[in-house]
Amino acid sequence: MLLLALESSCDETAVAILRGEPGQPVEILSSEIASQIELHRQYGGVVPEVASRNHSLHLRPLVEQALQHAGVSIHDIDAFAATSGPGLASSLLIGATAAKAMAAAAGKPFLAINHLEGHLLSPFVATGVVPPHLALIVSGGHTLLLDVVGPGRYVKLGGTRDDAAGEAFDKVAKMLGLPYPGGPEIEKTAAGGDKQAFAFPRSMMREPGFDFSFSGLKTAVLYTLSERNPETGSARPEELADLCASFQEAVIEVLVTKTIRAAKHAGRNIIALSGGVSLNKTLRAAFETACKKHDLTLATATPGLCTDNAAMIAFAALLRAFEGHASPLDADIDPNLSLVAAGNAG
Repeated sequence: MLLLALESSCDETAVAILRGEPGQPVEILSSEIASQIELHRQYGGVVPEVASRNHSLHLRPLVEQALQHAGVSIHDIDAFAATSGPGLASSLLIGATAAKAMAAAAGKPFLAINHLEGHLLSPFVATGVVPPHLALIVSGGHTLLLDVVGPGRYVKLGGTRDDAAGEAFDKVAKMLGLPYPGGPEIEKTAAGGDKQAFAFPRSMMREPGFDFSFSGLKTAVLYTLSERNPETGSARPEELADLCASFQEAVIEVLVTKTIRAAKHAGRNIIALSGGVSLNKTLRAAFETACKKHDLTLATATPGLCTDNAAMIAFAALLRAFEGHASPLDADIDPNLSLVAAGNAG
């Protein structure tokens, strides 16, 4: 099956074409991304109107580029897919409408895909098979722990009660005067710092369950800045690396500890790590160490599949298409789309 997918949930316009068959490794024929990071950096975050306008500008040329790189015609495509949520409504509409239009014109199936499911399944694109496992999705907008029985069968074990881990990275980076996006900047700055320099809190570590909270950690950084430099409340240059390293370590320790605990609770021996924050090398190293210690297997997506991309959406769509699923052309987007209700299998 040849499947073309679009991803436009936030500020990345992405198109991918995949070829695959059930139970076999998937071939990514093309994966194109038009990034808007530089456009939004001047605002310190994503501006929805700017994002949707640029999706409209980039989408058609990107589709043509993807077809050219894949060496196929749009008439060869067997199914079309797009992210239907969660995300920015004005951005989601661009990709979903375009994919529906192509499906209708070609008389081929359309599949509406959950953005989080794309992240969730991304570590298994190389094999094409999704085994039972414990998954941690950690990104700018989401921090989720899920017991994965198989494709489309998910049980939510925990999530964030306030800021997502990636959101906390961005907000703390802004406090520290680092540019947007903050996660990579904190990681880079932390490389030269002492992770024990500041004793930042590890929230909800002793509470039952598998939920996260990072707002208290963010507040602790703010108070520390006010105490260390009361005149401006900004970071002293000589302490910046230590602040970044200590903050990053607090986030990582919570993520790793809770995920290992959840895997044992669910009886899973595979942990899958996905989402944009999973690109953080220190986080990956901590998970590798912890998994080795507890005799668990760690599955991670390749770097190109960690941040927002259409290849992960195409893979999720392929798995659904193999089972004969399709979405109606009047299916609406849902900016607040949930992957699974708490405590229930999907």
